Formats: sequence, structure tokens, C-alpha cells
Amino acid sequence: MKELTTYFVNKNVLFKQLNEIQPKVLGSRKKIRIYDGIGIDKNYYAIFILDAKSRFLRKNANDLMNIYNKLVDFKKHNYKKKILLISSPLCSHAKALLKENGWSVKIDFM
Repeated sequence: MKELTTYFVNKNVLFKQLNEIQPKVLGSRKKIRIYDGIGIDKNYYAIFILDAKSRFLRKNANDLMNIYNKLVDFKKHNYKKKILLISSPLCSHAKALLKENGWSVKIDFM
């Protein structure tokens, strides 16, 4: 979590509260880290960190949006900021789909 907070401090985002949510709670078996946070700017953040070696495809983007929807149902809250931090290459179709649905994608996080 230290590298995550350092990353966001460099982007001028400070968190009042930042909690990790296990994917198992949301019914997912994916190896993804999920964080739920509240910034000092009173925005709610849903942060997903994915560390994979293979390319992130459109199918993976659909899976990510399903996990996000389960997070919204679990927390009973819509998030203003949806962020994907990823270390693998990203398919252009997946990136376009995520941007179209209001996601912010940052590549080479790790």
C-alpha cells in the first residue's frame, strides 16, 4: 500500500481513508488488488491494481467492469473516480472501452 500512496501523492491526491477489499469478498478469483478510498477532495476512488505478464484484452476489461459493479453493490456507493493501474501491455480496444465507461488507465505502475 505504501507504493500506492506514494504514487498518488506524486499526483497530488491525498486520501483520508484507503481500504483494501479482497476479490474473494466480491466473488472473484482474479489476482487483482482492489482499494476503496476517500480523498481529501471528497471524491470517492475505486482503484484496481493488476500485475500481469500477458496483454490486457477487451475480455479482461469486461471482467474488470463486472468486478467494479459487484464492488458498487457491495459498498452500496457509486465512485466518482475509477482507476486501473496496470503493468502489462494494454489492447487498444480494451483501452477505448474503459475510457468510454469513465475509467482512468495508468500503464507501468509497478
